[in-house]
Amino acid sequence: MYGSETGFLARESLPELFSLLHVQGFDIVAPQIQDGSILYQVITGAEQLPSGWQDQQQPGSYRLTQTESPLNFSWANGPQALKPWLFAPREVIWRAEKQPDGRLQFCEPDAPDRKLAVLGVRSCDLAALKLQDAHFLNNRYHDPYYAARRKGLLIIAVNCSHPADTCFCVSTGDGPHAEQGFDLCLTELENGFLISSGSETGNDLYEKLPLTKATEKQLHNQLQQKLSASKQQRALPQIPVKQLLSERRDHPRWDDIAERCLACGNCTQVCPTCFCHKEGDLASLDASTSEHLREWDSCFSEGHGYMAGHQARPEIKDRYQQWMIHKLSSWHDQYGRSGCTGCGRCTTWCPAAIDFVEEVNLICGDES
Repeated sequence: MYGSETGFLARESLPELFSLLHVQGFDIVAPQIQDGSILYQVITGAEQLPSGWQDQQQPGSYRLTQTESPLNFSWANGPQALKPWLFAPREVIWRAEKQPDGRLQFCEPDAPDRKLAVLGVRSCDLAALKLQDAHFLNNRYHDPYYAARRKGLLIIAVNCSHPADTCFCVSTGDGPHAEQGFDLCLTELENGFLISSGSETGNDLYEKLPLTKATEKQLHNQLQQKLSASKQQRALPQIPVKQLLSERRDHPRWDDIAERCLACGNCTQVCPTCFCHKEGDLASLDASTSEHLREWDSCFSEGHGYMAGHQARPEIKDRYQQWMIHKLSSWHDQYGRSGCTGCGRCTTWCPAAIDFVEEVNLICGDES
């Protein structure tokens, strides 16, 4: 039975995992340093993994520093989660082509067909993936493009050892260590990785790796790492936020937030669960073809609030309320839980340094 054992993979044997994935036809996506942040990129070998990098995150601030450490995953997260690899930021839904006789022929693009293994997925993003699955696969409408990418996805989680100051996954119940939703799960130690499997595919890889049995000391170090990563500075209030947010739409803090918020949409772009989009058409210059596109959108954009010619959310205050109340309240009705997994990206990548957790606590924490 997969998941019942924990093995140890020496650091020098990590290339064996890459070789197994390549043999099974997977392209490998893993963390890379680009433009001063950690992003997931396609790589070919373990030697391309960044080592010694750590992040410092605060509201409106993200900085990377490099140390002499051999660790590849001693950071919390970058701006990018799994979402762009499954719910494409921009894709063609259908295409119209003008035929020689003047008729229009409509055609649908081929479904994505790619086996992708993502290495380094954190527990907060596994929880976000489950929510995205609920929206795109288990909802009334089944999204074939998301489904095709999801079918070819293999997830190698890495337990979080260095949460950022903006992280609060413990308070949402989504971290810091992964419990489910992965094929393989790694805990990085100084000289290698503890590995467990979470699926039949993962178990097949597990059994082919050059593993030794995890020692009591290694398992103790794993537990200590989890306890240390659970000591986070931020936490959502342990009260019925769902009801209080909806009841306190007139709280004065909303006006204070609106004065600072730029309505730039950064928070929704980096959020691993947001799924808002818009559709439009792009015609060729000679009018011979036209593509119907789906692109990411944000509830902070002015156009997103137009309904039947009426602007439902004319002010920034209205848009911020829509985002926060939907995320922490309405999602319970739609998906049975909050839409927030505690990754902290919305706070880190807000150019106005608006602290999501602080604002929720202020709005819900008194009787104003």
